[in-house]
Amino acid sequence: MNTNASIHTAAEPRYMTGFGNGFETEALPNALPVGRNSPQRCAYGLYAEQLSGSPFTAPRSSNERSWLYRIRPTVRHIGRFAPVTPTLWRSAPCIETEAPIAPMRWDPLPMPSDALSFLDGIHTITTAGDAAGQTGMAASIYFATRSMQDEAFWNADAEMMIIPQHGALRLVTEFGVIDVTPGEVAVVPRGVKLRVELPAGSVRGYLCENYGGAFTLPERGPIGANCLANQRDFMTPVARYEDRDEPCVVFVKWGGRLWRTEIGHSPFDVVAWHGNYAPYKYDLRRFSPVGPLLFDHADPSIFTVLTSPTEAPGTANIDFVIFPDRWMVAENTFRPPWYHMNIMSEFMGLIYGQYDAKPQGFTPGGFSLHNQMLPHGPDAPAFAQASTAVLRPHKLEGTMAFMWETRLPQQVTAFAAASAALQHDYADCWSGLEKRFDPTRPEA
Repeated sequence: MNTNASIHTAAEPRYMTGFGNGFETEALPNALPVGRNSPQRCAYGLYAEQLSGSPFTAPRSSNERSWLYRIRPTVRHIGRFAPVTPTLWRSAPCIETEAPIAPMRWDPLPMPSDALSFLDGIHTITTAGDAAGQTGMAASIYFATRSMQDEAFWNADAEMMIIPQHGALRLVTEFGVIDVTPGEVAVVPRGVKLRVELPAGSVRGYLCENYGGAFTLPERGPIGANCLANQRDFMTPVARYEDRDEPCVVFVKWGGRLWRTEIGHSPFDVVAWHGNYAPYKYDLRRFSPVGPLLFDHADPSIFTVLTSPTEAPGTANIDFVIFPDRWMVAENTFRPPWYHMNIMSEFMGLIYGQYDAKPQGFTPGGFSLHNQMLPHGPDAPAFAQASTAVLRPHKLEGTMAFMWETRLPQQVTAFAAASAALQHDYADCWSGLEKRFDPTRPEA
């Protein structure tokens, strides 16, 4: 076998289960050193390299790092970098338009006909905070019509959450391979190399860049030890490596800009690794929701899958919330979300199905922004239906909406503000909410 042109892989990706585990995996037997991390000489002539996702002195509960045993160290996977011509990908802070303050909603963006890789097709919609200050986020829509070929990428600014809405992705990472489809979500930590392939044609989806603390599972509090997202359902790839001496273009997002360099080999050359800093995926349909069983509508925080915490307890840099299939059973209760103004700002997307608070105008692939302290809630048809419905137990089925909620205000990009998909009549969805007050009628 020509070891200079080999890919060590199984026909399908394989995974290890658990969230935040101390994993260990090797693609060749005995590639991992035993009882130590950096022996004088590694097996197979490999190099030992540590990838740290937290400060060295972070508490054990939040300390993230992995040891990688690779054919070449990452210092050989870079060259002289040159800036890439700016695309529609933006980083915070980004104030390039003065969009009027208002709730905003967009139709799905049409699939492009041009040949676009995942990196080419990122269109940023909102940004919040400051990437250099490691706080806040950016929300984007991604498209891809071709696989990345002899290309690699890592994001030095942010952890990335990828939510497919149309089409499947294969994420080739230096830790292994992840296949992710609509209904699943993948998280790629800051600094982890990535190649995005399209096993079944063109794709569209949502991308969140998390500049702050890494996503983790929220505390359950009185809920106890079970429900919501359970650790066992998260999946991390087993080791898989490429040993190919062929040209490769490496892209890096650093300091809010995209850079590129060229090398003569594949950077996906990790033969073995161990640690707790690694990419993973999660099937959102395995989320076990909890909710009100007698009356009233609980806060949407009960649907939090992952959270990026801040130093302030209970205040998230980002909460990732979903609205999946669930039973509605509350008595004498307005069952959709109530009208509200919120200190958090909410970017919402719809993966498939229908969202109960917006039965019209919010379609799969679409998205909306309800910024902090701006009012929003059910549209007029949803209010009318929910106010008069016979309150039998009812199951919402075939639906999956999500929300990225942040404590910071979100700035709309010039692309999003000028997009033909922007619904300029969005506020009209509440115009049918007429005055119903009658001081002579105390009954409901």
